[in-house]
Amino acid sequence: MAVEFKDYYQVLGVTSKATDEEIKKAFRGLARKYHPDVAKDKKSAEEKFKEINEANEVLSNPESRKKYDQLGADWKTGAQSRPAPGRAGSRPAGSRMRGDANDFQFEGTGFSDFFEQFFGGRASQARGGSPFDFNGADDGNYEPAEQPAQAFRGQDIQGDILITLDEVVKGAMRAISVRRPNPRTGREETETYQVRIPTGVQTGQSIRVAGKGGPGAGGGSAGDIYLCVRYAQDPDWRVRGSDLIGELELAPWEAVLGATVPVRTLEGSVSVKVAPGTQQGTLLRVRGKGLPAGAAKRGDLYVEVSIQVPTRISKEGERLWKELAGESKFDPRKRSV
Repeated sequence: MAVEFKDYYQVLGVTSKATDEEIKKAFRGLARKYHPDVAKDKKSAEEKFKEINEANEVLSNPESRKKYDQLGADWKTGAQSRPAPGRAGSRPAGSRMRGDANDFQFEGTGFSDFFEQFFGGRASQARGGSPFDFNGADDGNYEPAEQPAQAFRGQDIQGDILITLDEVVKGAMRAISVRRPNPRTGREETETYQVRIPTGVQTGQSIRVAGKGGPGAGGGSAGDIYLCVRYAQDPDWRVRGSDLIGELELAPWEAVLGATVPVRTLEGSVSVKVAPGTQQGTLLRVRGKGLPAGAAKRGDLYVEVSIQVPTRISKEGERLWKELAGESKFDPRKRSV
């Protein structure tokens, strides 16, 4: 199947010479703009948010970015589509399969077919990587190896699925479509499955949809679909285990005098008390507002204090700052004993 090249630099609005910091800044700005929690048109924003995440997934990783740049150069010479190198080879021990990993396309996973073939599950499948088994979808069992010699188990299909942190906390149902040719008619057919995303699913785990992979031959059973979970990167939070880590921007007077400020969580906002004299880089913890960490448990949310200095002030503001400077005995370059 033909694969359309994705211009990830264009998606993020940067050039191919952009620095890592410029890519990070572009992603955060766009992700905040199109985050489904804040956008008015949630459906179109959700698609844009996934596209931005996919571009950042590739360009923020030096190894993936190097590979992408090489692919981009090849595409300009006229190679508009190509299969991932090698043939699919991941399957449980003792089972059999037939078919090619590139005879299908996913829809609804949050990743484009271009990403899947070169940077996602299908590429790792072509290299012979083994899928993880996570019973988050329909249950099913592999057929044992003791099948008649002419029976072949169907191909296991492996891909990726982009999960938002909100879905990690609440769980979700996702409609996933698989487009592939019918071996009898030669025509493309699309089948859609409802896939359950379990609460607390972790990045790197795979959700298995049993019996929905490639058809078996000679009486062999059908293969399975494996969807490897990748967390959508949030513009405000980093994930560390079951904890979330973000940034809390404070005005100088809030850090000096103390304040009560709002902090965004995955379920709204909460008020956080900032103690007088809080220093740059201080970590403040909000208990139980992280990701699920087992039965009825949640990780914590941490915000790192970042003191922001105004770049523009009024004449009156300048006068007050000068008055403060004259009155204060504080010297940041003198260590206290």
